[in-house]
Amino acid sequence: MQTRVLTGITTTGTPHLGNYVGAIRPAIEASRRADVDAFFFMADYHALIKSDDAARIERSRLEIAATWLAAGLDPARVTFYRQSDIPEIPELTWFLTCVAGKGMLNRAHAYKAAVDRNTESGEDPDAGISAGLYMYPVLMAADILAFDAHKVPVGRDQIQHIEMARDLGQRFNHLHGREFFVLPEALIEEQVATLPGLDGRKMSKSYDNTIPLFAGGSKPLREAIMRIVTDSRLPGEPKDPDNSALFTIFRAFASGPETAAFRQALLDGLGWGDAKQMLYQRIDADVAPMRERYAAFMADPLAIEAILQEGARKARAVATPKLAALRDALGLRSATASPAKAAAPKAASKQGKAPRFASFRDAEGNFRFRLFAADGEELLLSMPFADPKAVGALQQRIRQLGVAAAVTRVQPHGLALELDGERVASTPDYGDATRRDEALPRLQAALGQLAAQD
Repeated sequence: MQTRVLTGITTTGTPHLGNYVGAIRPAIEASRRADVDAFFFMADYHALIKSDDAARIERSRLEIAATWLAAGLDPARVTFYRQSDIPEIPELTWFLTCVAGKGMLNRAHAYKAAVDRNTESGEDPDAGISAGLYMYPVLMAADILAFDAHKVPVGRDQIQHIEMARDLGQRFNHLHGREFFVLPEALIEEQVATLPGLDGRKMSKSYDNTIPLFAGGSKPLREAIMRIVTDSRLPGEPKDPDNSALFTIFRAFASGPETAAFRQALLDGLGWGDAKQMLYQRIDADVAPMRERYAAFMADPLAIEAILQEGARKARAVATPKLAALRDALGLRSATASPAKAAAPKAASKQGKAPRFASFRDAEGNFRFRLFAADGEELLLSMPFADPKAVGALQQRIRQLGVAAAVTRVQPHGLALELDGERVASTPDYGDATRRDEALPRLQAALGQLAAQD
């Protein structure tokens, strides 16, 4: 079973060396694991809360996408998309807003901090605070719940947002009597590498002490490294590696033997100028190939756009049926679907007809089942199982979940049913997207009738 891990990237700046070591590199490495289904999205709706500079946000979206792709993110392996390309996210935000308690939102750290700053300065408590900032936790919950993410990597300061997402998902599930949402867990990044900046403090745009990753080429990288603050010890005097930002940064890129050799050189009196040159050469050995790929992507924004549009298609294959099931639960179903959903269970009981499972053994000797509608239409074919008990257990679980078990993947000409991140059944191939979309309410109606029978 794969664990779905979702990571958001705010689009308000240009990535620097600290971003690469602390977030980009470890996230990409984790995405390559066979047991991880990785979702990466550029949080450009969130960026609107932090910046009203349209040109900056537009440029940042391009630079961040190019950076992640150049650093090795494989769009064929992961789902990489822009938040603003998924209309289901703001729709889900509203659904969750309608069950969110104002008291819970009053306790959100970012809102409370803004109120405290206003109070300390003698301002009205809500002066300058937008509804966007206030509703930030609900939008973040929608980002997570729309895709049934199991894990969300965050620092400790973001744990509250995951707890709020769980609360909102749990409340919706309780109000509507089904497990519509997977309740996410925070994946605490205890060992995140934090690079010191030019002045020794944490590398951050807020401190204006960053080292560029790709921007401007190799020259700005070298110039920034040469400005790293060091002590006054002269060449020939032993240096203290454990209190040197230079050594900390070197260690983040070097192998064990390289780190040991550099440490010994500092203890032996290596001059700071030579040490900085060695640091530049070591970093550039890793960064230069990525920088070339970055430049190629930046020169071809249409290639980036194609990747993000394909990522949006993959993401919406999860979100679209999820929102269809939620709309149905909220009474927002279409008029054509309503009679089938509301009237079919009673009519079926009178006529003795209802959706049904039919188990069988295939030509390879595996056990499977088909789900048929009340009129005999085949709706689903399960995956093969070696154990017939597994088939029965799956049927029972689908009965219990009902519409909450509805399709979580949209394929070009069909639909797929997933439970716990694994595909368990598929619809027939309908030949085109129109017939596929017409089949979705029929499948949902049958799942609802099964739950009503159980």
